[in-house]
Amino acid sequence: MNLRFVHVVSAGAVLTGAIAAAIAAPGAVQNNPLRVGMVAVNGAADDFLGSVEVSITNTSRKAVRLPKWQLPSDQFDSKLFSISYNGQPVAYEGAMVKRGLPQAEDFAILQPGETYRRVIDLSAGYDLSKTGQYVVAFNTPLQHASTSDRVMLHQNNGLPMSAQSAPLSLWVDGLDQLGGEKMSAVAKKPVGPTAVVNGVNYVGCTTARTSTAGQAVNAARTYAENAKGYLNTGTIGPRYTTWFGAYTSSRLNTARSHFVNIDSAIDQSNGQITINCGCTSSAYAYVYANQPYQIYVCNAFWNAPLTGTDSKAGTLIHEMSHFTVVAGTDDHVYGQTGAKNLAISNPTNALDNADNHEYFAENTPFQN
Repeated sequence: MNLRFVHVVSAGAVLTGAIAAAIAAPGAVQNNPLRVGMVAVNGAADDFLGSVEVSITNTSRKAVRLPKWQLPSDQFDSKLFSISYNGQPVAYEGAMVKRGLPQAEDFAILQPGETYRRVIDLSAGYDLSKTGQYVVAFNTPLQHASTSDRVMLHQNNGLPMSAQSAPLSLWVDGLDQLGGEKMSAVAKKPVGPTAVVNGVNYVGCTTARTSTAGQAVNAARTYAENAKGYLNTGTIGPRYTTWFGAYTSSRLNTARSHFVNIDSAIDQSNGQITINCGCTSSAYAYVYANQPYQIYVCNAFWNAPLTGTDSKAGTLIHEMSHFTVVAGTDDHVYGQTGAKNLAISNPTNALDNADNHEYFAENTPFQN
């Protein structure tokens, strides 16, 4: 990822037009130092073709350190924009990635008064094929972000602050876009040899990795069956409340439906599931939500235990939950601490968070 920062003379400068200021969520222990601006980038004929320019400015007197995947880029490996068309959510078509703790090389640093600026072709990562009015907003949780005095950018409830813009209303001609190459379309093509072993399709995997991944699939099937069985009994114990928050019948039904679908999907054994071994990044795995059931497993997957917290089997549960036809989950936060805080503060988002599903299934340490 190439990061380009532009120095601004005054951190307190007023941004006009369609640029919107991000504000800290209510109850934040400190002011959000990041201000997000967004404007449409018009074509030669002064028409909007799908691109916006996003600027993220550090308005504080301290440097801000944040994971690079929280910054907009052409890679579309994080869902950073909320887009709606006629009031309905627009499908994100980029990668949904399970990540571990960021390492030093995963961070970008914005010095006081610096601005990160990037032009993004939204049509490359979102479905803008319909002509009409769209509402676009940049919005990403700042998990693991901190200031130079090591103060985490957290709200009082323990959840991360968000970098967010005000919504931008745009008219899009679905037949006249930049035509940016779809990330998901490129990735859909298998890379390397394919082989179906015990009903699972493997792409670019060695014999040893095929065996290891096959064990993970079997363990994930056991996890999914156990989680479905727990929810079908109607039990509301610590296992449920830790990962999905306070009980309501509606939320229980959502969790139950999700794991019925996850169990059904992971049980497929006629080549529908594809394990793609072509990823070499430091992540655990990723999928494209609109491309069931291909799971790209990465370096952290191979180093993870078979079962237990952040395991190979749990990673497959996490990724399977992302598919639109399964549960359509998002990545609001990562890690057990973030997932527990999310369940307490926002049970609805916990039911939409892939890691909460994974940790519920792994059930480590064991809870009733």
